[in-house]
Amino acid sequence: MTDIQAWQQKVRRLLKERRAILLAHYYQRDEIQEIADLRGDSLALSIEAARTDAPVIVFAGVHFMAESAAIISPERTVLLPRPDAGCALADWITAAQLEKAREADPELLVVTYINSSAAVKAVSDICCTSANAVRVVNSLPEGRKILMAPDGNLARYAARHTTREIIPWNGHCPVHHDITVDEVRRVKAAWPGAPFAAHPECNPAVLDEADFVGSTTAILRFARETDAQTVLIGTERGIFHQLREESPGKRFVPVSDRLLCETMKYTTLPDIVAALETMSPVISVPEAVRVPAKRALDRMLALG
Repeated sequence: MTDIQAWQQKVRRLLKERRAILLAHYYQRDEIQEIADLRGDSLALSIEAARTDAPVIVFAGVHFMAESAAIISPERTVLLPRPDAGCALADWITAAQLEKAREADPELLVVTYINSSAAVKAVSDICCTSANAVRVVNSLPEGRKILMAPDGNLARYAARHTTREIIPWNGHCPVHHDITVDEVRRVKAAWPGAPFAAHPECNPAVLDEADFVGSTTAILRFARETDAQTVLIGTERGIFHQLREESPGKRFVPVSDRLLCETMKYTTLPDIVAALETMSPVISVPEAVRVPAKRALDRMLALG
């Protein structure tokens, strides 16, 4: 038995003892994804966890993801093994900054990406994901300006697919934003004919090079369904674990060698063991924040 396998066994034993469920985002380390009860995108994980009867949720992800679980399941204990695992994109905006923007233009409607703090969600009109951003924008009353925060690239992507006036917040995910057209074209030249699947958090010039644009889950679906045996990937490299599992026999090529979210890799198996042994750190959201944040989430979920 390897050291990793020994840690994995310890995690699974403690999960059973604590009646806990382990959620792992697709960008987590392979050894964590391998033993997770649920793998997926951030919001989908919180929704699926709420459908279980587990009193304890262990979130292998970043801080805003654990907050989302706490917003949706306030009666559960939500553990985040590495509370210092933040999100560079979420850090582009604070609730105070968003409130100031709203005060400057009271007619603004605010669409906030799921990659944001609970406090920011709480002062938003509605939330969105990378999968439903266009649908959310199109659901809003016509004739009103829409501020999309914090990801400017996602806002610009949505603006391409709607007639609504969208004001993008000046934020981005460095992993996706820093992919360059030159990198994409070099990889395309090395793998002629291979389709390029990109995440909408990439900058518009890179999306212009893509054969498919979609969320992490949508990229996985595209990879399964395409007849191509080689697919070029424009999102964080942790997705390769799920890609290989769902589409064995296909080749997946990253379009950059910099597709690494460091904070997504903070969490280790020993961290999860420590969290389960000590039942900490616990992530909770004050009711004064949770209730309006959940309202913004519920408005999005009501769209289907």
